[in-house]
Formats: sequence, structure tokens, C-alpha cells
Amino acid sequence: MKVILISRKHGGSRSLELGRWSRALLSLCCLGLPLGMVALGYFVGQESQARDLRDNSLDSLQDELATQSTELEDLRLEAERKLQAMTLSLAELQARMTRLDALGEHLTAMADLQDGEFDFSQPPAVGGPLAADFSVEYLAPDLTGELEHFAERLTEREQQLEILESLLTHRKLDEEAWVSGRPVEKGWVSSGFGVRADPFSGKRSAHYGIDYAGKAGSNVIAVAGGVVTFSGNDRNGYGMMVEVSHGDGLVTRYAHNQSNLVEPGDLVRKGQPIALMGSSGRATGPHVHFEVYKHGRPVDPSSYVRRTRR
Repeated sequence: MKVILISRKHGGSRSLELGRWSRALLSLCCLGLPLGMVALGYFVGQESQARDLRDNSLDSLQDELATQSTELEDLRLEAERKLQAMTLSLAELQARMTRLDALGEHLTAMADLQDGEFDFSQPPAVGGPLAADFSVEYLAPDLTGELEHFAERLTEREQQLEILESLLTHRKLDEEAWVSGRPVEKGWVSSGFGVRADPFSGKRSAHYGIDYAGKAGSNVIAVAGGVVTFSGNDRNGYGMMVEVSHGDGLVTRYAHNQSNLVEPGDLVRKGQPIALMGSSGRATGPHVHFEVYKHGRPVDPSSYVRRTRR
């Protein structure tokens, strides 16, 4: 192969004779260089595209990670809020259970139940024989729903116990106001209700009460619950006297006391000592003069003394 070189400056020409290896090298340079450039451009483009893809993937992963971190933080905060709410609900339920236990003990005392029949200080006694396990799938309970359901049941029990307490209270109040029994713990009837010979003048006179003789200084007790309307020294011969109003027009009097243990306005309960037996006023010895008034008129106390609890 011959290659002719022409010079523009001098106008001459020069020819070169190329051998087989020279022609191969020239062909390789003419063809390989463009192919190499194309291949280099291709590889550079591929590397750039791969780098862009890696960068985009990394950015996407970072964005997804940031989103998941935000969602995880939101879930953590929500779980903390729910836990705080359930903790407060549990504390409220525990306080209500404590109140129910106290109310149950109070009702047990009011109902005069035997000791140990209902012990609210201990968990309920339960048991049973050993049994095979059920093969059922266990599902985690909805704690919030369970707490709400328990709170509803607790509210129902509170209402029921409050109604029961109200009924027992009214029953106790009725029993307290029920005038019955003797006004002394120990003693005997020394004079009955009605006309009798006056112990000082010997003349026949009306005696509007029953006299119970006994030991000086022994207890005089209220025959029913009520309010003390008088406590002091009566000038009509009663001496030291206590008067108690029981409602429904019933009033009882306890006279000739050695001393009074209550003051006007005091609330007294059935069987409570209200005075000490004495012989103040017109009395020949230690005793209590017991009277019952119904709507302002004296009645025979014996019918109330013989009363039994209803």
C-alpha cells in the first residue's frame, strides 16, 4: 500500500510505501480509536447513570427512613398517651374499688351480718379441680375496651350498693326511732301508770308514768333514737330531767336523775345512756320516772315497754 503526502507550502509530494503490518496498524488506529471513544463514552455514561441511580436510591432510602422514623415516633407518643390514659383509668378504678370495699364493710355492719360472712378486705375465695386446657387461639385483649366494660359494671354495682345502703339506712332509722323497751339496764317497777296514792300527801292523784327503782348512779337509757329537747332541773317536781323527741309526735321523759349526760340538741341513739339514776325532785329514793307523750298527751308507757323490734 502506497500513501502519497502532498505539501501545500512547497507544492511537492512524497510517497510512502506501507507494508502489511503498517497497514494493519493504520487500520487499527483508524477504526479502533472511534470505537474506543464510543466504548469509553458508553462506559462513562453507564457509570454516570449508575451513580445517579445510586444517588437517587440513597436519597429515596433516606427519605423513607426519615418517614418511618417520624411514624415510629408518632406511634411511640401515641402508645405513651394510651398508656397514661389507661394508667389514670386504672387508678380511678382502684379508687372506686376501695370505696366499694369500704361501702361493703359499712353495709355488712349495718345488716348485722356475722363476722367473716362477707370479708371485703380479702379477695373472693374461688377454686376447682384440675382440668384440661382448652386448645383455643389466644388473642390479645383490647385493654381499653376491657377497662371501659369493667368501669360500666363497677358503676352498676355502685348504684346497687348505694340503693341497698339507702334502704338499710332507712331501716336503721326506723328501728332507732321505734320506741320500745325499758329505760333502765337493771331495775324493777316500783309504781305503775294511773291513779295512785301520792307518796308524800297520801291523797289519790294521777301518775302519768312508770317508776323504775334501782341502784343510784346506774344508767338511764334512751328507749329510742331522737333529739334531746330538754335537759336540766325541772321545777314541777321532776328534778333533773331529760326529754327526748323521737318524731311522729312521740316524746319520752326521764326524771329524778342524779345527773344528766346529754344536752339540748344532742342526737341520742337507742340504748344510749342519757342520765344516771337518782332521787332529785319529789322522790323517796333512787329511781327513774318514765313518761311517754303522744301528740302532747301522756299515754301509758307499758304498751311501749312491751313492744318488740319490728
